[in-house]
Amino acid sequence: MRYIGSKFFMLSILFLTGFAVSAQETQERVVDEVVAQVNEGVITLSRVKREAKDVVDTHVQQGKKREEAQKMVDEKQGELIAGLINEELLIQRAKELGLDREIDASLNERFLQIMKQYNLKTLEALYAEMEKTGVDPQEIRELWRKQATRDIVLQREVRSKAYWGTTSKELKDYYDKNRARFTKPETVSISEIFLSFAGRVEAEVREKAKQLVTQLRAGADFAKLSKENSDPGVVTQGAGKTEKLKVTEISELLAAKLKDVKVGGITDPFDAEQVGVVILRVDAREQASSESVFDENAVRIAIMAERAPAEHKKFMASLRDDSYIKISDSYRPLVAPILFEEERKEKTETKQ
Repeated sequence: MRYIGSKFFMLSILFLTGFAVSAQETQERVVDEVVAQVNEGVITLSRVKREAKDVVDTHVQQGKKREEAQKMVDEKQGELIAGLINEELLIQRAKELGLDREIDASLNERFLQIMKQYNLKTLEALYAEMEKTGVDPQEIRELWRKQATRDIVLQREVRSKAYWGTTSKELKDYYDKNRARFTKPETVSISEIFLSFAGRVEAEVREKAKQLVTQLRAGADFAKLSKENSDPGVVTQGAGKTEKLKVTEISELLAAKLKDVKVGGITDPFDAEQVGVVILRVDAREQASSESVFDENAVRIAIMAERAPAEHKKFMASLRDDSYIKISDSYRPLVAPILFEEERKEKTETKQ
């Protein structure tokens, strides 16, 4: 369940991204220099400083004192630069794979979801709301682009290969050794009506929700009332209904609201983290069973989850190995031990 964290529009976006934007930035003249060259790209000192400032500002927003946050970031400067080098490698890999369209589609979908959440009709309207709060939409877009690039490249190059790169024999052997992990879980299927607070009086929205629940419990058609009243759902991610949610994987709030509701029953209205009110109908329930059930998808996901961390490290090491990386002499002692840690481990193990 993905709720936006506050009824204050841009506060929710900032916490969603972990991105800090101060209203008044200290204008500081920085003599730029190349910290590292990564193939045809470069990591500059100004880029490092911007990244460090964003991290510090985020820690401050989360309650830390600025001096304490700055000290933490300064102590981990090597990790920060190593992270930027890896980020640059992933960006370059995305270009090699021709993933620009997929990344743009993912990025546009993210903005579209926020527009729907706040009943904004155009991207220009969303940008205008962001700018009113002193946030640069292009900075947010660039941040989300980096996140999408990382996720899509790793999905294609690591997670997807770990998922599909398992033979039938490996699947069977893994299932036989881990039968207790593949019992049938308790599931619940639900339909949703969501009433957004955006552009409305909260008290009136809450009263409307109560009226709808009364009608539904009196036998009114859920699908009809949903079509006439509901905004795109937050629990069901805009779909209006979701089938076979694993009870162990849903949020504590949602589990509590659904706990004693029988099939066909309607929940009381409840807040979606102050952005609106949710009403749910329980469409079906399936009880858990201690009997082991072979589910190829579940077994593949379990194997992928185990293999992915090691495969991720191998993939990044291969990117570095196939690339030209030159770190400035001033920063090499800080960065190289962190950046090339996996490579050093592999050489040590080979010698042994």
